Amino acid sequence: MAGGRWPAGLALGWGCCLLLCCAAATKLEISMPAVVEVEVGGTARIECNFYIPENASYTYIDWFYVDRSNKQVRLYHITASGVLEDGTDYKGRLSLGEDKALSLSSVTVQDARTFVCQVGAGSYGVGENSTELSVYKVPKTPEIEPSSGGISVRSSEVPEIARCLSRNSFPPPNITWHKNGEQLHPRENRVSMQSTLTRESSGLYTVSSTLYAPVTREDRHSLFHCTVHYWLRGQRHALDSRGVSVNIFYPTEHLKLQVVSSSALVKEGDNVTLVCKADGNPPPVFSFFKKNLDEWQDLSSLGDSDSDSGVLNLHDVNKDSSGTYRCQALDLDDLTQKEEDVDLVVNYIEGVHVKMDPSSTLREGDSVTLSCDAHSPVALNYQWTDGKGKIMAEGNRLHLNNLTIETPRTFSCKVMAPSVPGLEQSKQVSMAVEGKPRIVAISSPLYVRQDEVVTLTCKAIAFPRPTVQWSINGTAHEYMDNQHITSNLTVRVSHDLLQAGAMCRVSNKLGVSEKHIQLVDQKSTAESQGVIIVAIIVAILVVAVLGAVIYFLHKKGKIPCGRAGKQDITKPEARKDKIVVEVKSDKLSEEAGLLQGANGEKRPAADQ
Repeated sequence: MAGGRWPAGLALGWGCCLLLCCAAATKLEISMPAVVEVEVGGTARIECNFYIPENASYTYIDWFYVDRSNKQVRLYHITASGVLEDGTDYKGRLSLGEDKALSLSSVTVQDARTFVCQVGAGSYGVGENSTELSVYKVPKTPEIEPSSGGISVRSSEVPEIARCLSRNSFPPPNITWHKNGEQLHPRENRVSMQSTLTRESSGLYTVSSTLYAPVTREDRHSLFHCTVHYWLRGQRHALDSRGVSVNIFYPTEHLKLQVVSSSALVKEGDNVTLVCKADGNPPPVFSFFKKNLDEWQDLSSLGDSDSDSGVLNLHDVNKDSSGTYRCQALDLDDLTQKEEDVDLVVNYIEGVHVKMDPSSTLREGDSVTLSCDAHSPVALNYQWTDGKGKIMAEGNRLHLNNLTIETPRTFSCKVMAPSVPGLEQSKQVSMAVEGKPRIVAISSPLYVRQDEVVTLTCKAIAFPRPTVQWSINGTAHEYMDNQHITSNLTVRVSHDLLQAGAMCRVSNKLGVSEKHIQLVDQKSTAESQGVIIVAIIVAILVVAVLGAVIYFLHKKGKIPCGRAGKQDITKPEARKDKIVVEVKSDKLSEEAGLLQGANGEKRPAADQ
């Protein structure tokens, strides 16, 4: 029972006492935990459990701590009449529980010592026991820094790989090193770890460790890390640092030179990059050369090469860019050189020319053949188009029959390399077909008024360019559109011009074409049109009046009609004021239409 007597017959749970033997105990016995662990800054609680035979009471309870000189210093004196706290460095941080357990707050590393509980029980004597207060501080995650600069695989000394630092721990932790997840162990003249331990003013420890180990080329991909190990509550714990890689220096073993282009096959006009790659570290110094007959031309002067990155840029290549290129790598560590060659093939088309047969002057009705040829190291295709881009033919020959002036004057031969996408060239040829003039459009008839200023137009086609002449005087303006010529003549309309009109004459060395332009007076035309309109209106009015009269008489029943084409319509005892109407009809259907009953139905022919 904590801080007092245990009940009779209750097992203490310490040593090998059984229930019966404990109940038979005849001396004062005290039980305390051997070790109490607490983290720095926490509160430690130390219990003191004791047994007094025959349920006797304790006389006093004293708490002590053991100082550096192994002397007990009293903290508390507890009797039935009260509690006395001694003046020590612990005053203000100590407290007692109801069970007389000792509590120590704001624990520091200096509090790691032995605490003693002493119980006086009168005639049963005095007994005591002790607890070791273990103070701990979990270390922070270790910090690791790889070696600055680089480490050469050819180093004659074992190089420093990295440093590891663990701060603010208690008690001091242990540091181990690992490469690619496997722990490293010291090996004579090979792997070593040097550690230092520093006690801070706070009493906490800082531990650092430095790893020394040889490296190989394969270590360029290795990851190193350190681990801090510490004990807590009887168990081992660990904290890992981040993994770091180390910059390893090693010589070049393999060199690769390749051609980089936007297309698989290089063609003239492309931009090409030669890339030289080495597997050494640091990268070697690169130089580029091109084979010229039996000599190698240094390309460093091109100004578009990078000796550090191993890149040579070739812009707008042509067939002269073809050849063998060399990359040379110089290792600055041991001044060794390695070389690699590559062939650059630039596909091209050259010498495109067009031949016309016959090459003499062409005239309407003639035929001509256009031939296209070019040179290239690859197979070529040919295509013909006119000036508007319309495809005329495939192949290197274009046949044109029955030429006219309207035949396109410009043709283009496109030369293409099917095996090299985008490789093509074009050549244009111009030809002219001569022909005598033909007037294709005039402004006739032209409606005008006398004294009005008008423009006469005459459009013709011809080659060579013809001359346009007018039979009258005026201001002429001409413009050409391909083989078409248009002449606009501005004149004032006179009486003579109205009567005679104008003549347009177009001529060149091959012939003449003429056409007459008729001018019509708009005033006479308007008067004639007015007379016609008046006559039509009068005729319509006469027909309307006649129709109204007939309809009126019919409604009155005064127009009997028979089958005969001619009838006399009279009434007995006719008077002078009555109207006699003679109706002639050539169509029986019209008679039937006029003679209908009052109810709007047709009457039979016999009744009519």
